Amino acid sequence: MDITWLGQACFKIKGKNATVVIDPFDPGMMGLKLPKDLEADVVLSTHDHPDHNYFAALAGEPLIIKGPGEYEVKGITIEGIASFHDNSSGQSRGVNTIYHFTQDKIDVVHLGDLGHLLTDEQISEIENTDILLIPVGGNYTIDGERAAKVVAQLEPKIVIPMHYKLPEMKLEIEGVESFLKEMGTENIEPANKLTITAEKLPDETTVVLLSKV
Repeated sequence: MDITWLGQACFKIKGKNATVVIDPFDPGMMGLKLPKDLEADVVLSTHDHPDHNYFAALAGEPLIIKGPGEYEVKGITIEGIASFHDNSSGQSRGVNTIYHFTQDKIDVVHLGDLGHLLTDEQISEIENTDILLIPVGGNYTIDGERAAKVVAQLEPKIVIPMHYKLPEMKLEIEGVESFLKEMGTENIEPANKLTITAEKLPDETTVVLLSKV
């Protein structure tokens, strides 16, 4: 499995038999660019905001999944779990979908624009978490401190932070530094992508910082 970060909450996850893209954004809104040749078999959107649902960025006709439910495509099992975009039961920013999907025997969890700590019910629904894609920029999502608490709730093997400030971004959110400090990993170097197999997953929680592609 190859995982690349395209900026904001957008990832491209390429497995043996299929490619998943999560939360494609409108480049005009974000000040960030997406690859021109972006293709996928499945596109997941965590909520209906233009920095998470810009399906026009994708070539071809991928299967688009929006919202809670259970799905299966090309050997990938996907579960969408209801959550909120804020810490007030959706009153400020509405709903958000957490996606838990199993691909190449690896359990990947993308938290979208999660705005709160997880409930016991949500933790139970998510179950196993090998790779956690977690927002850390605050303001519109959980910040670095609360993100570290969510990591402790799920105990993943690998954590990849997302939805944080990049120099060219128009969105006013925090950088990744606070989260890295909370996790005790301030000095890690970013990688262009993560290549991983189920057999090579670490025994203890490891933070992986990805450069935007």
